[in-house]
Amino acid sequence: MNHKTFFKKPLVILFCMFWMGACGGPQNEPTVQQSPIHEKIGVLLLSHGSHSETWRKTLFELESNVKDRILEKGNIAGTKTAFMEYHEPSIATRLKEFDEEGYSDVIIVPILLTVSSHSFDDIPTIIGLKENPESVEMLRLENIERYTPKANVHITPLLDFGKTLGNNVLRRTKALSKNPEEEGLVLIGYGSEPYEKEWSDLFRKTAEHITRETGISEHSIGWCGHIVRYAPDSTTTAINRILEKKKTAIVIPSLVAFDENFQIRIIGGGIEKIKEHNERVLYKPDAILPDPDVEQWVVDISNKYSDKISNRQNN
Repeated sequence: MNHKTFFKKPLVILFCMFWMGACGGPQNEPTVQQSPIHEKIGVLLLSHGSHSETWRKTLFELESNVKDRILEKGNIAGTKTAFMEYHEPSIATRLKEFDEEGYSDVIIVPILLTVSSHSFDDIPTIIGLKENPESVEMLRLENIERYTPKANVHITPLLDFGKTLGNNVLRRTKALSKNPEEEGLVLIGYGSEPYEKEWSDLFRKTAEHITRETGISEHSIGWCGHIVRYAPDSTTTAINRILEKKKTAIVIPSLVAFDENFQIRIIGGGIEKIKEHNERVLYKPDAILPDPDVEQWVVDISNKYSDKISNRQNN
């Protein structure tokens, strides 16, 4: 599935995609079907997928960092990581494993920023919660396997809720900032063309949080994928908007993990087009992960949903 599909319409649960309300859903209460008397709950950390080995390694490390904390309460029996496309383990592969291992319930935690067609259509279609004709055809063309698990599936909200993104960008901005009064903030995201408004609103709110906390008064938004078809021009334009008003631009890639294609080729290439970029642009090719706050969010949301499942099954 090409990246264009990854952003078709928004924020909300991936699932119900990733997350979100999928079909209106994952930000709602988990839908719990009638489960076996003896529950066995698993957690599946789900992300988009990438050709970058560095990117994939970061997502596996996320699971490794949170696994013990997720399991320590005793009501969750196991964790796994899956990618929507490009590489195994796929969503279907992991859900089959959960079924083979006798799990009654699987909590899907989408490691996605905000709404997209993935969270609304693709993921729910992959796991049998939805029959979206466009998604069905796209999944077929991309050879992405669909699988309806025997286990009950519960999709949590996406990462965009709460203060997780704002605190992450604040920490990274402060690490680069030298003189806030002379600086402006540039947020570069992946973006979903059908949900550009939702993505822009999320980044705008994030930038306003940075302004309140640092005194950096100007901000600009640019895109490195989907909305701009993987070109550096949007990055260059966003930086120039800041440099018309400020001496220096701080560029923060608002991407889940590091991918050489985005942080180096596209964003870095956009920066290189700026005159005097070595003196006027502050940039570190990093990503949201790794981040202790994101790890804690994964632990908290997993425990919250497992408690709801256990409580409903015991009533």
